Amino acid sequence: MSDHKPQPTETATSPPAEPRRDKHSSAPLCLIVDEESSIRQFISLILHGLGIDTVELADGAALRAVRTPRPPDLIFHDVSLDSADAIESLLRLSKRNYDGPVQLMSRRGAAVLEHVRKVGIEHKLNMLPALKKPFGGDAIVKIVQELKLGLSLAAAASANLNDAIAKNWIEFWYQPVIDLRKKRLVGAEMYARIRHPEAGIILPGGFIAGGSPESIYKLSEMAINTALKVGSNYSKLGISLPINVNIPIEVLEKLPIDRFVLDQYAHATNWPGIIIDIAEDQIIANLGLAVELTKKLARTNVKIAIDNFGKGLSALAKLKELPFAQIKLDRGFIANCGTDTVNAPLCKTMIDLAHNFGQIAVAIGIENAGDASALLAMGCDYGQGFLLGQPMPEEHFAALLRQRGVKGKKGKSAATAAA
Repeated sequence: MSDHKPQPTETATSPPAEPRRDKHSSAPLCLIVDEESSIRQFISLILHGLGIDTVELADGAALRAVRTPRPPDLIFHDVSLDSADAIESLLRLSKRNYDGPVQLMSRRGAAVLEHVRKVGIEHKLNMLPALKKPFGGDAIVKIVQELKLGLSLAAAASANLNDAIAKNWIEFWYQPVIDLRKKRLVGAEMYARIRHPEAGIILPGGFIAGGSPESIYKLSEMAINTALKVGSNYSKLGISLPINVNIPIEVLEKLPIDRFVLDQYAHATNWPGIIIDIAEDQIIANLGLAVELTKKLARTNVKIAIDNFGKGLSALAKLKELPFAQIKLDRGFIANCGTDTVNAPLCKTMIDLAHNFGQIAVAIGIENAGDASALLAMGCDYGQGFLLGQPMPEEHFAALLRQRGVKGKKGKSAATAAA
């Protein structure tokens, strides 16, 4: 578990917050100044997924008072109705000889934004083109990529999985799963990463395809045990948060999950379980085995979800029984699902199918608010994706839980989403 402290809401008189950091102090640092907490949280979610630490501040006064252990690599600053606050911040940054980029953002008109930006330029600050609200996560990612901060989403680096396991380079990141109607955090999906000493973070595309069956088995074993450990730690705090883990069906058949669960949860009473995501094509090719595993694992509070669902819709829709916990709609059907004349009815059909079988419909790969609204109107239960938060290190995810107001043993609330 992380040693993060809860992130307070900053005001002009409150003490400055410590940056939300992971154990790797070399991560870039970004300050986010905005009176709207939802905007601060949204930007933080995107930046954390790119390996960037953040400090969230409610106004310019908090920015001018903050002391950070290292200079920020980027500052997002809102221009509110009183643009004097933003201008005063720029003057203070100039006086401190801050040489990093400043990203202004506002709902105000372009003329006001440009006026404030010119003040910064006149005082020798590195002023980026202003950002007009509302904006999507893609705008944040573009800024970060152009500045060459954080992780590269198109990382071409590769690594040997056997070596990474032997040298303890594997770590697991967590992506929020959001209840679309209640706007609340209801789970997390786990993703493997390699933190290479020279290449940095390597995504699964750089090591899964070349992995041997033995290394894939070992990685799956590590993932299950890590999910169980993290879930155990959260459950001791009174946090009920199921974790999704991707496991190939041929590996799942061999893993002694019942023993793993017993080791962790012999006396647990409030553990929400874990969910194993199995790709749709593997389930269709091994339907009998998948159903057998579902019934076997149910005794240990481990459920199975159909991942990347959609292409096999016609085959699975004919079944009388589909005993899986979730149907996760393939991201290929999510884009423009509110307006696309092909994807929209397919998404609705898949959501209805999940509900007909008494299952939860989960949309993966949500990248914009329009698609999220369309999915909600269709009755989709949960969502995950770019818009709702990228995968992030466990330390950042734990800090997110604390910041969003997850209660301890006496509490009942879950974390509120930033969407």
